[in-house]
Amino acid sequence: MRWLAALLLALSALAVAAPASADELRPGYLEFTETAPGEWRLAWKEPFTAPPLEMPPPPNLPTNCHILGEIDQGAAGMAIVGTAQARCDGSVRGGAVGMPGLIGQSDMLVRVAPLGDPVQALRLTAAEPRATIPVQPGRLQVLKSYFVIGVEHILMGWDHLLFVIALVLLLRRWKPVVFSATAFTVAHSITLAGASLGLLGMPQRPVEALIALSIVFLAIEIVRLRKGKESWTLRFPWAIAFAFGLLHGFGFAGALASIGLPEGEIATALLAFNLGVEAGQLLVVAATLMLLAVLDRLARPAMATALRAAAYGIGITGSYWLIDRVIG
Repeated sequence: MRWLAALLLALSALAVAAPASADELRPGYLEFTETAPGEWRLAWKEPFTAPPLEMPPPPNLPTNCHILGEIDQGAAGMAIVGTAQARCDGSVRGGAVGMPGLIGQSDMLVRVAPLGDPVQALRLTAAEPRATIPVQPGRLQVLKSYFVIGVEHILMGWDHLLFVIALVLLLRRWKPVVFSATAFTVAHSITLAGASLGLLGMPQRPVEALIALSIVFLAIEIVRLRKGKESWTLRFPWAIAFAFGLLHGFGFAGALASIGLPEGEIATALLAFNLGVEAGQLLVVAATLMLLAVLDRLARPAMATALRAAAYGIGITGSYWLIDRVIG
């Protein structure tokens, strides 16, 4: 069953193909903020994987709103960014906002901040590029938007993803994996909440470098295990997972800070985002354990080679990120 071994080997190829800026939150954002009665400011960012041939159209606003003056829009990094001023006659409640022709990840978080009213969070996708601003905002809206963002972040954030995969490849049995994943969850929940609420702080660049180092560390431990060497990581995996989870929590917080939290619903948004991260993490753990079980059952002779190759691929990628984040 060589094809099963190839699935694990594919982890290496996927790791090498992962972007250096692995912890950036993938969805774009659109901020629609009322700065004075009837006066609004627009700011948006659309990530892309390849530069578009022409500038995409600006956001669509409610019918009682219109853009004033010129639109400032251009490419910056791997995204289209733009700003504009707008005027709205009356309330925007019940109106629709949208982003025609979503590019890049085809996913956008919209933050509507009217004066004197709660901030609202909406989500746009390629399938639904327009969303209606509720007349009466509710927590369910915030829960849904930030839960989805949390799931997407763990599944598309390559560094967190590779750390979880490496942890499963190291432990391989469901009980130690569950205990260690729980410790990782508790730890990053602490620093995510603390940093998002301004109670804890750590510079983002060292955090990103240390997250990359955590991946390299686990990759080395996988290779050591294949050579029959014991370590403190295997004896106390939950402690190692907890320690590194604290670092990853700061990384989650940095990513979440790039889109902001809705005023008045900060606790709800934090809870939803964290639950989304955990849901995505459980999917990764379950899929990796299932793959290992199938490989062990049907292609056991190839197991050692596949694990070693996956470990080297993950370790090389983590090393690249570490160097890039230290000297980049």
